[in-house]
Amino acid sequence: MPKSRRAVSWVVYQVNIDGKTAGRNAVCEQTEWDAMEQAKPGQYTLVRSGIASEAEAERLARGTSGDPTPRTPRRG
Repeated sequence: MPKSRRAVSWVVYQVNIDGKTAGRNAVCEQTEWDAMEQAKPGQYTLVRSGIASEAEAERLARGTSGDPTPRTPRRG
């Protein structure tokens, strides 16, 4: 009998250093976020929660970084 898959929700967050956001986004599961926020309230800034897939969360966290560079046609 196959194992049942649990529904996983993902979040994107930023780390705060000295009260300021560090500027980089990170990704984790909702349950991990809940534990982090409970252990150190205010240490992290939630960017977005309730993301359905890890791939979607990674794309959101990355923003435009890693996107292909637009090509411009050469004049001949």
